[in-house]
Amino acid sequence: MHHLDERTTHFLAVDDDYLGLMNVEQAFARTRYRHHLWTASDGHEALALLRSDAMPATRRVILLDAHMPRMDGLSMLRELRADPCLRLATVLMLTSSTDPRDRADAFHLNVAGYVVKPIRFAAFVELITAICRYWTVVDLP
Repeated sequence: MHHLDERTTHFLAVDDDYLGLMNVEQAFARTRYRHHLWTASDGHEALALLRSDAMPATRRVILLDAHMPRMDGLSMLRELRADPCLRLATVLMLTSSTDPRDRADAFHLNVAGYVVKPIRFAAFVELITAICRYWTVVDLP
C-alpha cells in the first residue's frame, strides 16, 4: 500500500472467501501503482463501507464476487445502481460463477468486466497491474 493522495485508486474487494481475498491482497502487493485496498466479506458490509466516511468517495473500483452469503454480488450491484450516490461506481466481477445468466445480469448492470476464478496467480497479478495502470491514468468520478 502506498500513501493516499489524489491519484490513489481505492479498490474494494468483496468476497466471502478469505483465501480469495488473500490472493487479491498478494496480487495488489506486486503492483507499483498507488492504491489502497479495502475488503468486505459480503454485499451488506461493502455497501456500509461505501456509504461511510471510512473509504474515500473518489477513484473507487469494486472487485465483486457473485456468490456470497447474506447479500450476493448481483443483489449488491442492483442496490448500488439504484443508489444515486453510488450508481456510477466502477465494478469488475471477480467470481467463480460460470453461469451465463450471472454474466448477462452483471453486464446488464454495467460492470466493467467479468473475470472467472480460478485464475493462475501470475495471470492475476498481470490483470491487477493492468487495472491499476488503467485507473492511474483515467479520471474517475
